[in-house]
Amino acid sequence: MDPIPMLDVFILTFNAGKNQINVPVFARHLYNAFSQNASTLPELVIISLQEMAPLAQAFIGSYVLNPYFQRYESAVNLAAAKFAAEEERQHRPKDRPYTLVITRNVGMTGIMLFARKPAAVRNLKAAEVGFGAGEMANKGAVGLRMFYEKENACGDSREAELTFVSTHLAAMEWNLEKRNKNWESIVSGLVFEDPKQFTKRQHRQPTDQTSRDSGEAQGFLEQDPTQKALHDISIYKPGSHLFVAGDLNYRLSKTSPTSDSTFPDTDPESPNHFAHFLARDQLTTEKAAGRTLHGLSEAPIDFPPTYKLVLSPKEEPETELGRIGDEETDLDEVDWSWALHRWPGWCDRVLFLDIPWWVQDIITDKKIKVITYDAIPPVRSSDHRPVFLRLEVPMLEPTSLLPTTAAYETELNIERRQLVDPRVKLPFPIDFQSWEHRAHVKKWEYTIGWSMLVSQSRQAIVVFVTVLLFGLTTWWLRSR
Repeated sequence: MDPIPMLDVFILTFNAGKNQINVPVFARHLYNAFSQNASTLPELVIISLQEMAPLAQAFIGSYVLNPYFQRYESAVNLAAAKFAAEEERQHRPKDRPYTLVITRNVGMTGIMLFARKPAAVRNLKAAEVGFGAGEMANKGAVGLRMFYEKENACGDSREAELTFVSTHLAAMEWNLEKRNKNWESIVSGLVFEDPKQFTKRQHRQPTDQTSRDSGEAQGFLEQDPTQKALHDISIYKPGSHLFVAGDLNYRLSKTSPTSDSTFPDTDPESPNHFAHFLARDQLTTEKAAGRTLHGLSEAPIDFPPTYKLVLSPKEEPETELGRIGDEETDLDEVDWSWALHRWPGWCDRVLFLDIPWWVQDIITDKKIKVITYDAIPPVRSSDHRPVFLRLEVPMLEPTSLLPTTAAYETELNIERRQLVDPRVKLPFPIDFQSWEHRAHVKKWEYTIGWSMLVSQSRQAIVVFVTVLLFGLTTWWLRSR
């Protein structure tokens, strides 16, 4: 068998609190993250953003969001250039080690893809779904899917398919069921092609999930073309690696803390050390029960809860360099404490779909290898800590990941009493109206965004009223 190369991937998720980042400070934190348990730069960097900008700018999108994306681009390349220079790797360009391949957003949730070898990325697709108020994208998910090509030790080219999802689920302690419902919306509606093209064929197929008897299993074994096509446009495409990052908002309780509640401690010697609170983590419980993030794995958590932080104020310098993003120094140690009206929680997470058992039975020495899973120190612009996962992904061809006949028989065995692998059977049916519905809602978001932006500026209001009066006058004159 040809040697299978590994792809070095770095995924960071950050709820930015609708603020722009301090580029030098964020770059310093990224540099430290790149250096953790590694001596080389990752080949791919994916940044998942939530509340990346104020709602008005986020709903408008396009060039209005560019200043927010550009700061992360600057931070990534500043960190990477510093890393490369200090390690004296002269064979890499020091000024811009990464190319920003693509940015996408759905409302306030964004995703950025950086590659050191952008030519290795091909067939890039994007998808989005909103599930906020009125199904608009104040909460939502945006995804990227691509092929990545890399040579193995023998010089032979191998290609793997990768799917990245950035998401922001429902907030507040009591919204546990809504968070699970948001995940259902992602599985059903975050699709990389318009599912309506399969409607006619689907009408000839049963759509309910009332049984898992031998007849259903046989249907899957026969690989019905419609079901296979729908599976392939979902996030759980069997031949693709899947990574999900975001502010998932799962908490420690469904109720708010009281005045006498005990909060996690960062002191390892304390009986209230944060590690003891992991047993109360909603995501772990809900995932084990098969109600959310089906089939996804997570590295062990060795960092404190990432939300909700109260940051101590910083003494402002006398110059204008005190504005966020404009300090001359990249060192900024932030004193913080827990907000007392919210339970601290591991809201910010990065999960992945591990190599399926039917592949590990054949290729025993190739699994996804976690290099680091950690939180970046707090930054002054947000009450969340950024979280990053660095891992090595085996470059397995999509066909080698497909479920085997034995996999279908095992996974769909009604006596197995275990959760079915989502690469064999989707946990929720695909929403055939997802693309059409999203396009309709997006028009409203654009209109609302501009309305909000205009209403926030006196000058903009004057311009808007002037243009409106001019238009009405022109219409009146022409109608005479």
